Amino acid sequence: MDSEQTISLMQIVGILRKHIKLIGITTLVVFMVAFFVTFFVMTPKYSGTTEILVNRKLSTSDQGAQLQQVQADVQMISTYKDIITSPTVLTDVNRELEVYPGYPGSMAGIKDSLSINNQTNSQVFSVTATATDPKTAAAIANETAKVFKQKVVGMMSINNVSIVSKATANDNAVSPKKALNLLIGIVGGLLLGIVLAFVREITDRTVTTEGFLTDELGLNSLGIISEIDTSDVKKQIGHHHETVLVTDGKGDVETRQRHRRV
Repeated sequence: MDSEQTISLMQIVGILRKHIKLIGITTLVVFMVAFFVTFFVMTPKYSGTTEILVNRKLSTSDQGAQLQQVQADVQMISTYKDIITSPTVLTDVNRELEVYPGYPGSMAGIKDSLSINNQTNSQVFSVTATATDPKTAAAIANETAKVFKQKVVGMMSINNVSIVSKATANDNAVSPKKALNLLIGIVGGLLLGIVLAFVREITDRTVTTEGFLTDELGLNSLGIISEIDTSDVKKQIGHHHETVLVTDGKGDVETRQRHRRV
């Protein structure tokens, strides 16, 4: 018997067809779990975004250095990000938002709800906040931008901070992503079902063919006992008919069928 066995493509297809019911049930169960978690367990979250422009006004004598100044302002955006998420700004934001529904719960919660992004070589950067209430998400973003504008002027001697656009409440949830979650449930359930099918096939020690005994185990075949269905046995032995010759006493002979249960 070879120690190494190879599985052909046809064998793989055969295994999948053999366990198609198991794969189907597993896929359905995982999909239902994903559906339940997505629609009944996960809390929807909403986002609000405000955009801020920070640049420094140059005097008439410094107009020639305007390009260098713009580049410097772009490079400073990473510093502005740190200032926005610092306690200097968030302490005041936290104080103003404590009464809002869906409030993140603390200054650390507000910090976790914020994300700051900017386009390459752009002096405008966006502050996006997420919360379980759309109005609260917009309020967090707007209040953060407002406090930042007040604080950064004194901290970095910047005289030109503009809020380009304010956040507005958006009733479309940004999470959970329902379609994606359901797709993951289907694919994950299908893959799990296939894995279980192969595991079940590998751990199944039932002998199904004579070739396995003779070729794989090296045993001699003495014969095959076929399995007969019980209903077929009852049909074969359940009733027996006999032909009987009888005479009517006048010399005439006739045949009659006699039905006898065995």
